Amino acid sequence: MVNAKLADWRGKDVLDRDGEKIGKLEDVYVDTETDVEEFGTVKQGLVSKHLTFVPLQEVTANPDYLQVPVSKARVKDAPNMDPDAEISTLDEAGLYRHYGMTYAEPATPSGRRLGKR
Repeated sequence: MVNAKLADWRGKDVLDRDGEKIGKLEDVYVDTETDVEEFGTVKQGLVSKHLTFVPLQEVTANPDYLQVPVSKARVKDAPNMDPDAEISTLDEAGLYRHYGMTYAEPATPSGRRLGKR
């Protein structure tokens, strides 16, 4: 993995497992209980812009880009949200399910596991 925080890569290209560009890293979401960087968002859409989540587990960081271990098609089908919205608990669970990741109900007062870094 990387010594620096993935949030330092904001604005850098995000590539899929085959090296195809998905978009630019907008934000990084961490698990609020473990402080582990779980997801990043990339802006997609030509007319109606939205943020799409990409998993950051097993990400490869290079000076100019991040490469995620999933296909561009998988990311395209992932849950997304309006750039001005906040992710809800239901959205969180669906996001983890989409990428085959284990989701545990958070013990946080907000009822949310993910927080933007």
